[in-house]
Amino acid sequence: MSKPTPEQLQQVTQWVVEGATLSDIQSRISKDFGLSLTYMDVRFLVDDLGVVLVDKPEAKSPEPTEDLSAPASAPPSDSRNLLAEGAAPAASPTSKVSVVVDTLARPGASISGKVTFSDGQAAEWYVDEMGRPGLVPTTPGYRPTNDDIRAFQTLLDAEFRKLGY
Repeated sequence: MSKPTPEQLQQVTQWVVEGATLSDIQSRISKDFGLSLTYMDVRFLVDDLGVVLVDKPEAKSPEPTEDLSAPASAPPSDSRNLLAEGAAPAASPTSKVSVVVDTLARPGASISGKVTFSDGQAAEWYVDEMGRPGLVPTTPGYRPTNDDIRAFQTLLDAEFRKLGY
């Protein structure tokens, strides 16, 4: 791949300022510049330019009820995979589950975040570098309901799609 021109870099910066997502930028680079970049390449390009992507506020997603901003540690080796025990994703319309994706993934994970279930219990979730999902409840031994797991999976799928996964 050839080195981007200053004009191309200026255009990418402008797209970010206008609120484009990484997926939007990836598509525009392909269409306007005839270059095929991976999602990760585009992310690195935006980071190298020193511009910050604008997060669009979500009106539907309630904020977690607990303060979960403390840094997460690596996934414990004995954490059980509660995600695989749920049924096929389908959101319950009465569910009050909320999901937050970490800006920076926790150590040992390719993506991570926090979830607050309908009963107010919180957990940290992650997908490790091998693609295996995990859930680490804040309260040891806590098990979310099957409805909450389905709602969590649906919300997580929606977040992954927004991020281009």
